[in-house]
Amino acid sequence: MLVDTHCHLDAEEFDADRDALVSAAGEAGVTRIVVPAVCAANFETVRALATRHDSVRYALGIHPMYVDQAEAADLARLRDAVCAALADPRFVAVGEIGLDHFVPGLDRDRQRHFLIEQLRIARDFDLPVILHVRRAQDAVLAELRRWRPRSGIAHAFNGSEQQARAFVGLGCALGFGGAMTFDRALQIRRLAATLPLEAIVLETDAPDIPPAWVAPGRNRPQELAGIAAALAALRELGLDAVVRTTGATAARVLPRLDPSGPAGPTPAAR
Repeated sequence: MLVDTHCHLDAEEFDADRDALVSAAGEAGVTRIVVPAVCAANFETVRALATRHDSVRYALGIHPMYVDQAEAADLARLRDAVCAALADPRFVAVGEIGLDHFVPGLDRDRQRHFLIEQLRIARDFDLPVILHVRRAQDAVLAELRRWRPRSGIAHAFNGSEQQARAFVGLGCALGFGGAMTFDRALQIRRLAATLPLEAIVLETDAPDIPPAWVAPGRNRPQELAGIAAALAALRELGLDAVVRTTGATAARVLPRLDPSGPAGPTPAAR
């Protein structure tokens, strides 16, 4: 099962051809696309996308880059939305949540407050989390140790090997995507090649972080097939083994993903 564990399919960059891109992803072998919310205003949008497309799943959360625009009441809205979504088999996690210590001007105390409250929601409902950890790995790890959600994904991982193993030890998988396909991304490529394959899931983060063969263009969920092939090449493994193992890991850390769905064709090596 080839799973895009992080794709912002609701982004305006896809407004002109969203349905066609979902179809193209399926033709490329992508059988699941996880779309995380970033603010209360798009909770319904991501849910509707999952209702419209059989391959799409969704998560609900407030992204750290959006917390300055969020209201305290949005946390209550999130709790209510998560409670209602438990009956929806397309709902898989609380996310995208976390910390961003890269973008200047963001209120770090406010980010931490929103992260804590969203980890509380994940714990209360025994749900996994999809984490944004940009230059904030140790700070996010500290909160994970405190709140202990059942599992999760450290999206777009770009930390140290020690931090990687700490996330894995707390039940998280590590998301690798387009950044891994650039020769100059030495640290990310080394981690992708040497960490246990069972610790890794694949993602596009489309329309962002395009792989080398697309950059600087718009990333698309169908590019996951090439990203899987790039990981297979880095690890000197067959593509089938990478697709099978990363798909199994995605299903393990996101138990509501529905691993019983169609396996789809194996993507062709790029």
